[in-house]
Amino acid sequence: MNWLKNFVRPKLKELVGGQKEIPENLWDKCPACAQMIFHRDLEKNQHVCQHCGHHMRLNSKQRLTFLFDDGEYQTIEQGTPLADPLKFRDRKAYTDRLREAQNKTGDADALVVAHGKIGGMPVVIAALNFEFMGGSMGIAVGDGLLAAARLAVAQEAPLVVVPSSGGARMQEGAHSLMQMARTTIAVEEVRHAGLPYLVVLTDPTTGGVSASFAMLGDIAIAEPDCVIGFAGQRVIEQTIRETLPDNFQKAEYLLEHGMVDMVVHRHELRETLARVLGLLCNTKPTSELLPMLDADGGRPEPAKTKGTGTPAPPDVHDVN
Repeated sequence: MNWLKNFVRPKLKELVGGQKEIPENLWDKCPACAQMIFHRDLEKNQHVCQHCGHHMRLNSKQRLTFLFDDGEYQTIEQGTPLADPLKFRDRKAYTDRLREAQNKTGDADALVVAHGKIGGMPVVIAALNFEFMGGSMGIAVGDGLLAAARLAVAQEAPLVVVPSSGGARMQEGAHSLMQMARTTIAVEEVRHAGLPYLVVLTDPTTGGVSASFAMLGDIAIAEPDCVIGFAGQRVIEQTIRETLPDNFQKAEYLLEHGMVDMVVHRHELRETLARVLGLLCNTKPTSELLPMLDADGGRPEPAKTKGTGTPAPPDVHDVN
């Protein structure tokens, strides 16, 4: 019998109050520079690495909190589409994968639709969550984007979409590909109502999502260094048998080639959206129009009038 282990150690633990349990996931590792970051510092910095500036992925709830004024918003309830139209099964049933993703994220599907204010203006935001099966687009995502577009039209508010997706959801086959057309129709409904449609491209935006609603924005804003494209870089290189640039399909590369309008740091994203939406929504002049000047730089004299009507006609009795 080892008295040090069985007697002395329990007494010491009892004396000092025992070993405290240390919570897990207190530190996060930056995938770009491999530096360790304390979880509170990372949350305070909006999940941007304080060492290298790398923008880490956000879930839909974090995204909505950072974008809306004071983090206040209301989500809308979406209908329940057909859960497994093809009765798909690979290593496990599609319904089981859906249930796992729902338990992990707390969301019904990959798209969350919310409305609130940005810069004091009412805005509808539809955000994809990459944690939900890679943000893949299925029937529920198509239904959600249509609901977001019709909510924006009903509220006469601009629509902002934040994609983060690997593309169409393979478990729904052709049904997922049909959402490319449905989401494009949703965008056209917003435009037909004369409302702005903005897209905030995040890492990654690929596949059928980039081939549909993600690249149709009136203004396309991207986060730094995010991947934007259709097929992967390696697939393209094998197809065309050429070596592509290292920054190919990155936000900065697309900005240089005119595919996006601006690349904005996450800390400046809300202010940028407020400024752009203010310019697009407030079409009236901000001040009174100044009178025209004549050729000499002076103001032209008003025409002589009789009373308060139109300019006086010539006197018919004055023939000279």
